Amino acid sequence: MELIHPSVQAYAENFSSAEDMLLKEVNDFTVQEHAESVMLSGPLQGKVLEMISCMIRPRRILEIGTFTGYSALCLAKGLAVDGELHTIELREKDAVQARTFFDKSVYVDQIISHTGNALSIIPEMNEIWDLVFIDADKPAYIEYFNLVLPRLRKNGFILADNIFFHGQVLEENVKGKSAIGIKTFNEFIKERTDIDKVVLTIRDGLYLIRKLN
Repeated sequence: MELIHPSVQAYAENFSSAEDMLLKEVNDFTVQEHAESVMLSGPLQGKVLEMISCMIRPRRILEIGTFTGYSALCLAKGLAVDGELHTIELREKDAVQARTFFDKSVYVDQIISHTGNALSIIPEMNEIWDLVFIDADKPAYIEYFNLVLPRLRKNGFILADNIFFHGQVLEENVKGKSAIGIKTFNEFIKERTDIDKVVLTIRDGLYLIRKLN
């Protein structure tokens, strides 16, 4: 399902700040070389991630799902001077490729890469998070949320990507484990009263969640 009209997408990108040279390199590489390039955040959503991070000025960012590194580089632009971004990728090939891009950036010493299962890695991290970006396997979204919320500071933010899952959550009978996982997550978030939340209708849907207490 086409969620955003191509003309609207093109107009929005045209009237937004352009991606920098490194982000363009990541974008071009992913589109040309990666079989799952549709997973790339892209320039418009990337700029939104950057803007949110710059507004918050986080000291600690956690990204669950690195892919080729585009979103991490966007989020890193808002880091405090002494800040760190920890990013976790299950697939070693993607983690290695993303690291090559991180090593070219001014954030080389601030982005810490982890390879493996986030459900195992997150409990071992002794950090208080200011900003968390969830963009990994969809059936585990609730598990990720439950792991990070206790370690998120009051008024800290969680961003959850792909909450429309290509429009499949809009269908009457949702099928497939990923679409079902996202639908279940969305309903789970909607019913919670300990968070503030808003759905951003950008790209494949972005949940913006703020911890209240």
